[in-house]
Amino acid sequence: MNSALAGLPIAAVLLAMAVLRWRALSAGALGFAVAVALLWLPAGFEQPAASMLAGVTLEALSSAAVILWIILPALVIFEFQSRVGALDRLRQALSEISDDRVVQTLLVAWFFGLFMEGAAGFGTPVALAAPLLVGLGFAPLRAVVLALLGHVGAVSFGAVGTPALTQIELLGLSPQALAGMTMLLHALPIFFLALALVRLASDEPLTGARIKLAASAAACFWFPAALLGWFVGPELPSLGGALVGGVVFVLLVRQHGTASSWQLADLAPYLLVLGLVLLTRLVSPLQEALSALWLGWTWRGYSGGLAPLYHPGTLLISSVLLAALLGGRSSTLKPSVQAAIGKLAPVALALLVMLMLARLMVHSGLIGQVATAVAGLGMLWPLFAPMVGVLGTFVTGSATASNVLFSEFQAATARALDLPLPAMAAAQNVGAAIGNAIAPHNIIAGAATVGMSGRDGEVMARTLRPVLVSALLAGLVLFGLLILV
Repeated sequence: MNSALAGLPIAAVLLAMAVLRWRALSAGALGFAVAVALLWLPAGFEQPAASMLAGVTLEALSSAAVILWIILPALVIFEFQSRVGALDRLRQALSEISDDRVVQTLLVAWFFGLFMEGAAGFGTPVALAAPLLVGLGFAPLRAVVLALLGHVGAVSFGAVGTPALTQIELLGLSPQALAGMTMLLHALPIFFLALALVRLASDEPLTGARIKLAASAAACFWFPAALLGWFVGPELPSLGGALVGGVVFVLLVRQHGTASSWQLADLAPYLLVLGLVLLTRLVSPLQEALSALWLGWTWRGYSGGLAPLYHPGTLLISSVLLAALLGGRSSTLKPSVQAAIGKLAPVALALLVMLMLARLMVHSGLIGQVATAVAGLGMLWPLFAPMVGVLGTFVTGSATASNVLFSEFQAATARALDLPLPAMAAAQNVGAAIGNAIAPHNIIAGAATVGMSGRDGEVMARTLRPVLVSALLAGLVLFGLLILV
């Protein structure tokens, strides 16, 4: 089979979502059907084909369970925080720190957006930040653009690391190696995005003081996030980087006294997540004890499993349970869980179908054939690798789904070109994050919250250029690192 035919399942998914506007579930099912037709219609459906379909289905179910056990608790935390009023108080506190609208923009669209992406992800930062920016005096269109561009620097580790943890599940990478390399590739895009926010928030040309302000906001987030990535792993860079960086930035720019509208209990779930992740990742005896329990399976060369006590989802659900019990808010847990499950159901089937397509393309060798063709670009490929992640998020609406769809492709290309796998996986992860600013479901959700439904094209027209520049910057960083190393 030639490489063009081998790439048809991916092309079918892209066409269905980008042109025909199908849902991810329908597009994934089409891609899976195309792959099955390519593999077995010419030769006939025999026993090896049935075994492969059974195997990839089992692997997809296993991986979906691992990923969904992160998404569900993250959604529970979001629902819980919304119901107890914590999110409203935290948003209000951020806006009380400075009279400077550019500073307020960085606090809300940047640090609050980054923090909420790290804590919950899945479109919540844009839906929360855009209305607040309108409340600060921005026109709805500009507010949505600011919210979209402000949160993407954290998407690689959104919902306590879900996109990166998905790659680790699929590719078997070192968590620290992937997280650290991802943050390295984010360095220039994060500075550029902070600069773009400052320029968009002001009607005046950039001055030296404004550039310094943008650089400060970028550095306050990037440095703690990078340290957490290299030394802890993918669960905390976004959440911890935004929390630590936000505190430092507030100390640098604060014009008034401490805002009094929030309570320490409002931060309890996030502080508990931070503490539990650090404790279980840095205390070796505890890490070994929790990861010792492994639930896994193997069948005819197919396998899957997880360490339930060490899994990030277990830490997330433990955090919200403790926060509810210690804060006397346990009655809010049941409706929060019910609402989270309601949001999870549509995601689960689409994720499963995309995973089935990805695993089938790996086990059948289709992805390897496509990668061999792309390898013809040679050492120029790293320049374009993040664009694949951008494209995946644009058509699937999710960095996690983009990583599911294209991580194996990036890995196969890395092997064909003899490039380091963590670096190429990181390029995919960074591109997938950046693509969130042009993901249709993000734009639709943000626009709806500020009463401008139907103007999605106007929003995308304003976010597309920064997205392409950011992806190119990530590719340049990767290209430079590979040359130096």
